[in-house]
Amino acid sequence: MSPAGPVRALGALVLRSLRGLGRFALFTASVLRAGSRPPLRLRRLVGEIYDAGVLSLLIVCVSGFAVGMVLGLQGHNTLSRFGAEESLGAVVGLSLIRELGPVLTSLLVAGRAGSAMAAEIAAMGVTEQLDGLRMMSVDPLDFVVAPKAFGMIVAMPLLSTLFVVFGILGGWTVGVALLGGDPGSYLSTLEQAVAFREDVVGGILKGVVFGLLVGFVATFRGYTARTTTAGVSAAATSTVVIASVATLIFDYFITALWGY
Repeated sequence: MSPAGPVRALGALVLRSLRGLGRFALFTASVLRAGSRPPLRLRRLVGEIYDAGVLSLLIVCVSGFAVGMVLGLQGHNTLSRFGAEESLGAVVGLSLIRELGPVLTSLLVAGRAGSAMAAEIAAMGVTEQLDGLRMMSVDPLDFVVAPKAFGMIVAMPLLSTLFVVFGILGGWTVGVALLGGDPGSYLSTLEQAVAFREDVVGGILKGVVFGLLVGFVATFRGYTARTTTAGVSAAATSTVVIASVATLIFDYFITALWGY
């Protein structure tokens, strides 16, 4: 390989990445424009919120409760070394509201609903359903893509909130019910430590941004997938990878800009 080979390969990778980002930006703008024009497809939007939200409830609630139990156990063991077990509620609540709730919910939903969304749209391309809509003068971006993306944006902060609630309940179960902590201290330190604007609003904002990321990445990968069975599989897999990495990267910037 010539000395210029790695440089050339790196340059080609950068160009492909920039082209991909450009296509994604144009796709996002087209979906926003199509979805904002009348008629508003509220029935399809509600159906997509159900698919992305209600069908993910079980995995989100169970995972939130399990994460809360781990936080309760680890927090109790750590705080007891310093004689500060009464601060367990604050530790569990702040960890869930600020970071773990929105981030883990986004990763779970990307794996469950995001991949299914990308596979469904890609399968519609394979079976020529998208072409059929175009032949009937129906814009697939308006009829299929926009309700799915917007439904994810609505569902994500709601699921994140449920994750936090069940996480706090899991922490209470271990820290208070199993390890004998004081229930009044758990709740009072939680209430005193959590600030509405910095913590609660910041957590909801993260949920909205992560919903936007997962929704548009999933629909983009599905809509631009190769019209083969392998393309359907690749769209679902790449959705999970890209949405998960994007969630972690954007989490840093939101945390830094919001002033946590």
